[in-house]
Amino acid sequence: MSRDNDDLDPILQPDDRSAELSLRPRRLSEFIGQEKLKENLTVFLKAAKQRNEPIDHVLLYGPPGLGKTTLAHIVATEMDAPIHITSGPAIERPGDLVGILTNLDPNAVLFIDEIHRLSRPVEEILYPAMEDNKVDIMIGKGPAARSIRLDVTRFTVVGATTRQGLLTGPLRDRFGIVCHFQFYETDSLFEIITRSAGILGFSIDKTGAEEIAKRSRGTPRIANRLLRRVRDFAQVDGLKTIGGAIANKALDALEVDHRGLDRIDRTILKSMIEKYGGGPVGLDTMAATTGEDSGTIEDVYEPYLLQQGLLQRTPRGRVVTASAYEHLGLKAPKKRVEDDSTLFE
Repeated sequence: MSRDNDDLDPILQPDDRSAELSLRPRRLSEFIGQEKLKENLTVFLKAAKQRNEPIDHVLLYGPPGLGKTTLAHIVATEMDAPIHITSGPAIERPGDLVGILTNLDPNAVLFIDEIHRLSRPVEEILYPAMEDNKVDIMIGKGPAARSIRLDVTRFTVVGATTRQGLLTGPLRDRFGIVCHFQFYETDSLFEIITRSAGILGFSIDKTGAEEIAKRSRGTPRIANRLLRRVRDFAQVDGLKTIGGAIANKALDALEVDHRGLDRIDRTILKSMIEKYGGGPVGLDTMAATTGEDSGTIEDVYEPYLLQQGLLQRTPRGRVVTASAYEHLGLKAPKKRVEDDSTLFE
């Protein structure tokens, strides 16, 4: 499922791959934002290097586009260790994981993206490997089948997930270091955009970087993608510096407003207000009204509207908040939901 406007989709797009590789920081000192996470991880990395052993297994969780993959590569770089990259859906059978584990270099980092999508049989192979550096494999079939335990080298699993709640308890408990990624503040996005513009070989002034940062939905991947689109507009207009004027022109053309909402976001809010008095509205009703799939609304559009306080979930359905009326330039009615908590003053 993806957004109508791919520029605001935090999911990695095919044309993002080469750009992200060039913009990705290599060291923890270059990583911008997530300050508390960085402070703790610096200590853990330093301690592991002093003991001359792999860092404990690391779980990275949070919304897409915030830097989980980047941080996994940084962990490997800081530990001077090779990194092997795979994903939960790619490891279909236990034998696939056994092949990966038995071919790892000493102290290597095994990065598993979308780790919540590992199947249970594969997880059962991973448990002893993470705890005891052993893997159990079955030889033969039927009555002649027997289990053989193989040694694997010491290694570090770095797992990344956008859905921590879908991880099984036994798997989650085997991670000694758990890092939660949060949406970025505008100041951090400003720094990221300024740094990325320099790498792309384009000059950007303070107003231009601030304008892009405000509309980036707290997500570095979206910030870098919007920066590349604004650069295209500036290049076509013959500008050598990205300023506030060209940033506004480009982002308005992309239908991204000053809070990072696109056309579909605003359509969802407006349809709830104009057709249902602001709610409560059921998810299926919202989908039928807007012509979008209910799963797409719930997984792609709704999280940011909730995070921005423009939408609220109640027992009876979704309700538009006073902030949404204000953002759309409409007058909010006096209204109370069933539990008598005030939504509109």
